[in-house]
Amino acid sequence: MSDYILRATAANGSVRLFVADTRQTVQQAFEYHNTSPVMSAALGRALTAVAIMGSMLKSEKDLVTIQIKGDGPGGGLTVTSNSLSEVKGYVNNPIVDLPLKPNGKLDVQAALGFGTLTVIMDLGMKEPYIGNIPLVSGEIAEDITYYFAKSEQTPSAVALGVLVDRDYSIKEAGGFVIQMMPDAEDEIITALEEKLKTVEPVTTMLEKGMTPEDILNVLVGEWQPKILDKVPVNYVCNCSRERVEKALIAIGKKEIAKIIEEDGKASLHCHFCNKDYDFSKDDLERLLTL
Repeated sequence: MSDYILRATAANGSVRLFVADTRQTVQQAFEYHNTSPVMSAALGRALTAVAIMGSMLKSEKDLVTIQIKGDGPGGGLTVTSNSLSEVKGYVNNPIVDLPLKPNGKLDVQAALGFGTLTVIMDLGMKEPYIGNIPLVSGEIAEDITYYFAKSEQTPSAVALGVLVDRDYSIKEAGGFVIQMMPDAEDEIITALEEKLKTVEPVTTMLEKGMTPEDILNVLVGEWQPKILDKVPVNYVCNCSRERVEKALIAIGKKEIAKIIEEDGKASLHCHFCNKDYDFSKDDLERLLTL
């Protein structure tokens, strides 16, 4: 089954939920970037988070980007999504080897270290909205929770998980976001907080064969959940030779001439899919005529 996000409400619309299965998307990212397990976990959690945030966007051309910059060996990462939850991303250092945490989990916090999380919302205005927060844990889910509370004033519960198999492929990946609307009653908020203390990790539920619908029922089954829609999630890199040519032209004929004189050729690299675009001297001279 293809990846998707379930968008739903519960408790007469006073709670909204997003439940995602993103295994294939995170596997695609692993295949592009050949990430070590801990960096697969970091990138996969961030891709799941940005896919869910993308599904919250209202306009077709809206974009959301998450950038994490840390002082750990992983350096940081960048992920982005449009309103269709078409995502792409990369990590600064794809190969990081660290000991597991005492509980046997991958140590994403140690890989990313301390630093900042930036959310950039391009909503078609003159300037994008930019929200900056310090990394509160480096585990990403807690940091996104803090972002929602600090920058959007929305009380939220965020869970993100990636289960890496022995051959380094992605066995499971997914997550959920629960948000309280202003009219949520205190007793529902309290009951949900208590329930979340006992809910299994999202990858455990997915490994059992549970669907986002099943997970939704576990989370809020007693509060009459209402499924609004299902949003497909895909890893999509829209780079092309034509787009790269436009980028080269944009630097100006003087710079292109300088490249021809100094190097005789050019090679441009796409960070999102690791594709290289090579331009010979003839290619560059043709661009000078455009």
